Amino acid sequence: MTAAPFRMDFASFYERELRPVIGLAFVLSGSRSGAEDLAQDAFLKAYKQWDTVGAYDNPGAWVRRVVSNGSVSGFRRRTAEAKALVRVGGSGFVVPEMSPDAVATWAAVRRLPKRQGQVIALRYYDRSSVADIARILECSENTVKTHLQRAKQALEARLDDGGDHS
Repeated sequence: MTAAPFRMDFASFYERELRPVIGLAFVLSGSRSGAEDLAQDAFLKAYKQWDTVGAYDNPGAWVRRVVSNGSVSGFRRRTAEAKALVRVGGSGFVVPEMSPDAVATWAAVRRLPKRQGQVIALRYYDRSSVADIARILECSENTVKTHLQRAKQALEARLDDGGDHS
């Protein structure tokens, strides 16, 4: 990443980015409290490295990447914990696993523009309605529909080609 022409102070950055980052963390984690923890951890890392992160063209992308990586680690940890509980307790709990195709699809979703990735994840992972997505992302339902349409077109092109149009 290259240096930004204008450098925002951390407090302004945090205020501007907090809600969308928590929304993204919620989409990726499926947990409201987990989302808040993921977002706060990412912002704490950004704060500790603000001299570097604040100079990036898009420090918000850096925070979103930290949230994405943290959600993957958290998913793996929760999956391992659930498997261990099943072995010990013998419960009928089914651990959700992701196929390689699903992993590739969600990786492609994470490469979409932010809002497109958020609406796709909320709609198809979290199964939120268009109205719920509009409330979560604080935008109109028409905006959600537009982002869904554009994201589907981009994903279709990427996944049909097998290419990584990033």
